[in-house]
Amino acid sequence: MNYHDYIWDLGGTLLDNYELSTQAFVTTLASFGISAEHDSVYEKLKDSTAVAIAYFIPNQPTFLTSYKKNEAKLLEYPILMEGAQEILAKIVAQGGRNFLVSHRDAQVFSLIEKTGIAGYFTEVVTSANGFARKPNPESMLYLKEKYHIVSGLVIGDRDIDCQAGQAAGLDSLLIDGKKSLLEIVK
Repeated sequence: MNYHDYIWDLGGTLLDNYELSTQAFVTTLASFGISAEHDSVYEKLKDSTAVAIAYFIPNQPTFLTSYKKNEAKLLEYPILMEGAQEILAKIVAQGGRNFLVSHRDAQVFSLIEKTGIAGYFTEVVTSANGFARKPNPESMLYLKEKYHIVSGLVIGDRDIDCQAGQAAGLDSLLIDGKKSLLEIVK
């Protein structure tokens, strides 16, 4: 491995959740009497949930709660990205450390338990930690300082992941989910 420490994003990076989130969003929109094309919802959700809501249903304050309930039902059976568990295990086996930074709440802990990857992380940072959202580097700087990270790589599927890592003085890797994580993470 080229690094000692790896800071991972969850959704779209380790967890293949965008498809499930899109299904939940489209279903929830329909319950509010709005139809939307799958692909356009998928693209907006890749930006963020807030962007998707602002675009598709900006003036419905109860939508987010309904959507999150529907999404949670689908996420009862989370799916890892190809190679995710193997690369996490390989890093640990070679003496490295994995960290997770997610915008999600405590649901993260359930997701990583269900997928069998919880034991590979030195620390998991969620929205409950109170850090500013990425691309703000606050959460990355916290990990960097607490664990004295000098050789670190931030891995994510969105520019905001890489921007946060770079702002914290760490290398970054943008992935697109088209290849196994074993093929691209060195």
